[in-house]
Amino acid sequence: MAVTLRYPFVEIEAPPEYRGIPKIDPAFCIGCGACVNACPADALLRIDNYEEGFREIVLDVGRCIRCARCEEVCPNGAIKLTRIFEAATLDRRDQVEVVRLKLVKCKKCGKFADYTERQVLKALQIVPKQVIEEDALNEKVWICRDCRRKETIDSTIRASKEKEVVG
Repeated sequence: MAVTLRYPFVEIEAPPEYRGIPKIDPAFCIGCGACVNACPADALLRIDNYEEGFREIVLDVGRCIRCARCEEVCPNGAIKLTRIFEAATLDRRDQVEVVRLKLVKCKKCGKFADYTERQVLKALQIVPKQVIEEDALNEKVWICRDCRRKETIDSTIRASKEKEVVG
């Protein structure tokens, strides 16, 4: 009769400098995709759903090479490497972590923009108040790039016409 012993036989403690499985803290993730761009193993994906208005940051631990690039580039400290090294599972879906964030809905055209509400809130926190009036900034950040571009072109045309009339 064969007996299978439970693996591991003893609890293994990883050394302090060990790069383990990354974890995303959904409370801190703004959905910027910096981690996705930095990941050489394509363990992170950014999926935008413009019909329903959300972005998903998907982490597949099974593809991760523990290089820590995601942790290094995250502007909010939302992704951290743990000291956990056991990634074995019976169901591969257990190795996938998904963070879902709302995309900005344009106040002008109603379409969803290609950035999240949390990205806008982060930008509002870091832009110096002396650079642009707060009301003007608030008005611009909640519209999509296309509407912002049209607005900029229209204001440039108006300004050039006013200059012609005055000049």
